[in-house]
Amino acid sequence: MSEAAWVIEENDNSSSHFFVRPQLQRLGLEFQSQRLRQCPPASTAPLPASLVFVRYLTPAWRRLVEARRDQVERLVYFMDDDLFDLRAHAGLPLRYRWKLYNLAWRHRQWLRNMGAELWVSTDWLAQKYTAWQPEVVQPGSPYAAVPPVKTVFYHGSASHSAEIRWLYPVIESVLARDPQLCFEIIGDQKVRAIFAGLPRVHVVHPMRWPAYRAFISRSGRTIGLAPLLDQAFNRSRAPTKFFDITQAGAAGIYADHAVYRGRVEHLHNGLLVPMQVEAWADAILQLSNDEALRQSLLQQARAAL
Repeated sequence: MSEAAWVIEENDNSSSHFFVRPQLQRLGLEFQSQRLRQCPPASTAPLPASLVFVRYLTPAWRRLVEARRDQVERLVYFMDDDLFDLRAHAGLPLRYRWKLYNLAWRHRQWLRNMGAELWVSTDWLAQKYTAWQPEVVQPGSPYAAVPPVKTVFYHGSASHSAEIRWLYPVIESVLARDPQLCFEIIGDQKVRAIFAGLPRVHVVHPMRWPAYRAFISRSGRTIGLAPLLDQAFNRSRAPTKFFDITQAGAAGIYADHAVYRGRVEHLHNGLLVPMQVEAWADAILQLSNDEALRQSLLQQARAAL
């Protein structure tokens, strides 16, 4: 047996982190996450003593369990919504209703036949499905071991699409090297698609100027980015990102470009960095690890307003 328990889940999700993982920890079980859509072949897969399905199930996993049922001492199904009553799904979007039918509702009798335990998130669900003798799982905080997060941001408009694409490998590198960093960017669905494969990226929908003034004035951002490629359209830009980044309470990293050289003094009120991916990644990590430098840059930037 490779692990004491497998948690089979569609993706990394709140249901597991609030309920299933804390419950397994309370039971003293080591566990490993398995993706719902990546079921190992039934003919080769050694199974752990416990399998916990989080909300959803597929025919492939059913076949695997049936083929190896004697290896599984504890088969568990967890739900934190009423997934087994189609009437409760009325009014939900049709696509989501189909998902609940296909991945949850139609497997309920199979779970009973396999002798699965039912874990639920509330007393209400426990009372409704009392014939199954469900266990109410108490939630636990998924934030206890989460370190403070530092926000790196870039708020370029659609006219900065080249800079947005240029930033991708920079952000990919720093998020992989510093788990305390997250990235905030303003953009549409195209921008969301560009960064979809990266963790800890928050894509904010574009907004009008009055809303943006309030948005940028909210606290909590750490490092502001102002990349600028040497293109004809960019030569007429003004260094307004300096004011945005300073208003956000962040230290700024700026392209070493004529647009910013008249406003930013390197290592005094910001960093001027050549448009090279590794140089920008290193600069972000330098500021992330040096709070004193960040505060000094911000203080001098505010003094220059």
